[in-house]
Amino acid sequence: MDYIDNIAFVILLVIGIGFFVKNVKKLTRNIKLGKGINRTDNKKARWKNMAMVAIGQSKMVKKPIAALLHIVVYIGFIIVNIEVVEIIIDGIFGTHRVLSFLGGFYSFLIGSFETLAFLVLISVTIFWIRRMVIKIPRFWNKEMKGYPKNDALYILYFEMVLMSLFLIMNATDVHFQELNSGNLISGLLAPLFEGFSVENLHIIERSAWWFHIIGILIFLNYLYYSKHLHILLAFPNTFYANLNAKGKLDNLEAVTNEVKLMLDPDADPYAAVPEDDSDTPEKFGASDVTDLNWVQLMNAYTCTECGRCTSVCPANQTGKELSPRAIMMKTRDRLEEIGENINKNGKFVEDNKQLLNNYITPEEIWACTSCNACVEECPVNIDPLSIIMDMRRYLVMEQSAAPQELNIMMTNIENNGAPWQYSQMDRLNWKDE
Repeated sequence: MDYIDNIAFVILLVIGIGFFVKNVKKLTRNIKLGKGINRTDNKKARWKNMAMVAIGQSKMVKKPIAALLHIVVYIGFIIVNIEVVEIIIDGIFGTHRVLSFLGGFYSFLIGSFETLAFLVLISVTIFWIRRMVIKIPRFWNKEMKGYPKNDALYILYFEMVLMSLFLIMNATDVHFQELNSGNLISGLLAPLFEGFSVENLHIIERSAWWFHIIGILIFLNYLYYSKHLHILLAFPNTFYANLNAKGKLDNLEAVTNEVKLMLDPDADPYAAVPEDDSDTPEKFGASDVTDLNWVQLMNAYTCTECGRCTSVCPANQTGKELSPRAIMMKTRDRLEEIGENINKNGKFVEDNKQLLNNYITPEEIWACTSCNACVEECPVNIDPLSIIMDMRRYLVMEQSAAPQELNIMMTNIENNGAPWQYSQMDRLNWKDE
């Protein structure tokens, strides 16, 4: 490699990594648009949760075939790309297989990389067949049309191409093949190139080398625009996940304080009044993404769009409008829209839109049975129910827009102390039967 190639490589690397850092900053800013929430308690349990769910993929095993394939792709893709370290060193300094001085250990590494690359190729091919030939229903819900469907396919094609380039690069590397050590898979491919001259093999090897590193940089930067952002966010998402029992719903602090004041005759009525002089009371619930907390916004970016949540949702199974996956996708879409608004104007300029109604309809919100099946099923601990509950709170407490059945129940509780319409004097009659 001459100096021009080295300089071109460094420029490519700086641009690729620079663009990735820029996108990470936008991602971080967008997540921080959410309200604050303290998720730093019980760190031991949080580290364990991340180790089990994000690294160990413990929730994937509920579907063993998909779990096995995913683990192969996950481990294989990460380990194979350790080779990028050598590529970067070679690219910057003009060396060739600089780590080959490791001898037998290097052969072991490359042999492992090639085996894993081959297994990744098989796995992503099976994933493609499951999606496009078998057509597993959860991949074909109405929200999985257009870009969401194509996004999943783009990633599969990316992985196929990158693994193939790695094997072709090794198969056409004459010096590496002559060593006959570590070429477990590429050695089987090398005979396909027997009729090529040394010069042509060198051109193919160099082309595969360049396309491989360019492909990795493109893939790295595509993550921001893809559902595969979970490759990075699954770790913080599981660490900051809600550790409470899934049936436990959080209470609004402002409402809790008001109730305590009502029940305590000796309480200071001014104790719950905010210290500032703002005339605008805090909004109850959420009507837009900025009313949600930052963990919920990170959930939206982490969503893998696998559809496991929707496939177990009883409301969705009975034909209701609700799809927990769509809730997360729409939340992310609205957050991205606000982010682009800020990018364009330097600050958010009111666009007369909000998450509720413009993206998510009340019909979807009220179809939820609050069963937590979606939360239980998610392989990376995403919580669609928390977003649904916050939007319900807004509808009830800010707009008095609860369904008639719910209004009747709340009126009965207020008047009779029970959800049913009978006198408080009759509440305990059941014990006499």
